[in-house]
Amino acid sequence: MRIALFITCVNDTLFPDTGRAVVRLLERLGHEVVFPPDQTCCGQMHYNTGYRRPASRLAVRFVRTFEDADAVVVPSASCAAMVRDNYPRLGGSGSRLSRKVAALAPRVYDLTEFLVDVLGVTDVGAYYPHRVVYHPTCHGLRMLGLGDRPYELLRAVRGLELVELPGATECCGFGGTFAVKNGDVSSAMGADKARHALETGAEVLCAVDNSCLMHIGGILSRQRAGMRVAHIAEILASTEKDFEGAGTEQTGRGRTEKEGATR
Repeated sequence: MRIALFITCVNDTLFPDTGRAVVRLLERLGHEVVFPPDQTCCGQMHYNTGYRRPASRLAVRFVRTFEDADAVVVPSASCAAMVRDNYPRLGGSGSRLSRKVAALAPRVYDLTEFLVDVLGVTDVGAYYPHRVVYHPTCHGLRMLGLGDRPYELLRAVRGLELVELPGATECCGFGGTFAVKNGDVSSAMGADKARHALETGAEVLCAVDNSCLMHIGGILSRQRAGMRVAHIAEILASTEKDFEGAGTEQTGRGRTEKEGATR
């Protein structure tokens, strides 16, 4: 299958290793991955803060860039949800944009649902010898309904010990502009999430959204907690070769406290 990667602006500017991991993983599974160079922001920030006209222009650009793709894979449940749930609200009923969105949106997938639902795989041949806890992000949990898909993929990773996160369904407090407008509340929610993660004794916290990991990872870093954060794509892309000749603490799969922190 020929798969188009929508990297998202957050990953492109701050976490490019996640995009590389998606490509490495999908190519290992035998698929061709293309990166349309005209892609840009999905417009979620604009939409959520009331700037509908700029959001509509970005939606038009997204549709124009990806409309010929067999499938569009997004390593961000947040951005995938923006396309599938909010793009239809931007075009008026019967408009050209609404028609094109209706045709494209069903082919836009979060990475985990693409692997499980479209490719029909849960064991992707990964190896990751760490104790891992998974945080289900709000958009993945509530808007996309990812359910057990991330857990199924993680349970099939050789060497990985998956532990349950207390209060897993609670928001981490990032919420995009929410973290800016309601900083104290956001920080308190993030501290609760970090505390719950640390209670598990896990070495690595993973999720399907780097924005949430950036928020929680920054708190863990300031606490010098010793827990790393990693996007699920980076875990699923890892193999035994990534750990040859180095201690598991030294592998590049999973950002260290310093690399994953917000300042």
